[in-house]
Amino acid sequence: MLTPYRPEPYVNFAEPEPRQKMLAALAEVRGQLGRTYPLRIGPERIETSQRIASYMPARSDTVVGSVGKASREQAEQAIRVAAAAFQTWRKVDHETRARVLLKAAAIMRRRIYELAAWMCFEVSKSWIEAYADVCEAIDFLDFYAREMLRLGGPQPVTPYPGEENELRYIPLGVGVVIPPWNFPLAICTGMTGAAIVTGNTVVLKPASTSPVIAAKMAEVFEQAGLPPGVLNYCPGSGAEVGDYLVDHPQTRFVSFTGSMEVGLRIFERCGKIAPGQIWLKRTILEMGGKDCILVDETADREAAAEGIVASAFGFQGQKCSACSRAILHEAVYDDVLARVVERTKRLTIGDTTGEENCFMGAVIDAHAFQSINGYIDIGRKEGRLVLGGAVKGGVAEVGGACVPTGGHFIPPTIIEGVDRNARIAQEEIFGPVLAVIRARSFEDGLDIANGTKFGLTGALYSNDRFRLERARHDFHCGNLYLNRKCTGALVDVQPFGGFNMSGTDSKAGGRDYLLLFMQGKSITERL
Repeated sequence: MLTPYRPEPYVNFAEPEPRQKMLAALAEVRGQLGRTYPLRIGPERIETSQRIASYMPARSDTVVGSVGKASREQAEQAIRVAAAAFQTWRKVDHETRARVLLKAAAIMRRRIYELAAWMCFEVSKSWIEAYADVCEAIDFLDFYAREMLRLGGPQPVTPYPGEENELRYIPLGVGVVIPPWNFPLAICTGMTGAAIVTGNTVVLKPASTSPVIAAKMAEVFEQAGLPPGVLNYCPGSGAEVGDYLVDHPQTRFVSFTGSMEVGLRIFERCGKIAPGQIWLKRTILEMGGKDCILVDETADREAAAEGIVASAFGFQGQKCSACSRAILHEAVYDDVLARVVERTKRLTIGDTTGEENCFMGAVIDAHAFQSINGYIDIGRKEGRLVLGGAVKGGVAEVGGACVPTGGHFIPPTIIEGVDRNARIAQEEIFGPVLAVIRARSFEDGLDIANGTKFGLTGALYSNDRFRLERARHDFHCGNLYLNRKCTGALVDVQPFGGFNMSGTDSKAGGRDYLLLFMQGKSITERL
C-alpha cells in the first residue's frame, strides 16, 4: 500500500552533511563534463553527424556535454517508433505504468545531489534552486503515479435501470513534449511523466541550452523499466525539427512550456489540419508572465521586501513566476524600496559550481545576456536606476557589487519610478531586473497588477482582511499568494498555471492535470 503523497523535503546547505554531499556531487559531475549523448529512438542509440554543444553559463568556454542533433528524417523515425510503441503501451495496465513513475522517483531520490549538480553546471542554478528542482521532479513523479491509480479504472457514473454504464479515460496517442531550460529536470520530468503514465508515447525535444539534463532524465526512465519507444529523446533545432514534430499528422498533442511567442506559434500551427490528420490536436501550453508583488500601506514592510527580493532575483529572475514588478503604495514606497535595495545589495553572485554557495549564478547564454542588458538600457530611460545596471571592470554600475567575469553574469538590477505602461513594466524580461511602480491607492495598485496581457503569478502583502478577500476575487492570475513570495509553487499544494497570455491554465501538479493527456470514453451495455 502506498503512503500518502507529500512534497519532497529540502535540505539546509549551511549544515555540514548536505554541504559535503553537494561538493562531492559537483566534483563527480565535473569529471564527466564534455561527454556525448546520442539520440534515443526506440532501442537505438543514434550518433549524428551534427551535435548540439551545451556550454556552462558561468564559464562560457566550458562544454557541459554534446548531444545528437536530429534531422527531419530522424524526427520522422521518432514519430513512427512512438506510434508503434503506443499500440502496446496504451494497453499496459495503469498500475504498471504508475509503478514506472514511482521507480523513477526512487532513482532520482538516490541521485538527488548528482542531478542537482548537473543543473549547477548546465544552467547555473544555486545549490538550493538545483536541489529544489530535483525535489519537484520527484514530486511530479510521485503525485502523478498516485493520480493515475485514482483515474485509471472505471469512473463513477449514475446507475440506470437495465444497463451497465461506465466511463473510462483512455490515452490520446503520440505526444510531442517541448520543455523549457529554466526548470530542466522538474518541468521536463513533469510533462514527460504525465504523458507516459496516462498511456501515451512521447517524442521529447529538449531545450537546446539544457539537453544534457534531459538526457539524464531519459536514462532514469530507462533504469525504471520504461519500454523502448515510449520515450524518444530527440534534440534538434526548432525550425527544422520542432516545427516538423508539431505539424506532423500523427502528433496527437503538444505539451509546451516556454515563451509566449513560441507558445502562440505552436497554438496556431496545431490549429491547422495536416493531410491525413483525423483529430484536433490538443495543446497544453504554459507560457510567460509579467508577475508582480503588490504592497499596501498596512503590510509588514520587512516581510514584503524579503518576498520581493527572493521572487525577483532567485535563479537570476529566470522564472516565469518571478516578480518583475514591485507595485508599492505611495505611503510606503520609499521605505519598502530602501529595504529592497539594502537586501539586494547583500546577495552573492558567482559560479555556483565552486565551493561558495552563491545566491545567484549566470544567466543562461549570450543571447539572454544581450537581451536582458538591452532591457536595462530601455529601463534607464523609463525610470531611475538605483542598483545594478551595466558592469564596468567587473563592478556593477550602481551599488558597486563585484560581478565575475568569464560567464554571462548580470547583477541584480532595480529601476524605480517606472510607469505602469512602460516596456519594462509590460514585457517579459526573464532576467534579474525589477521595475518598481508607485500606486496611489490599493485600488490603483490592483489595477496596475492586472494591467498586462499575462496572468501567471502575483502576490499581495497586506494586513487588511477585506483587501486580502478582494484580491481572492479580483487579482487576476493563476497563482495568487497572500503575504508570501510569488515563486516556489509545490506540486499538489499550489497547482501551477496561468491565465490570458500565460497559457492554457493547465495547472501542472494539480488533480486535473492528467486529464489533459486523456480522453473520456463512455461505454453502455444493455442487460
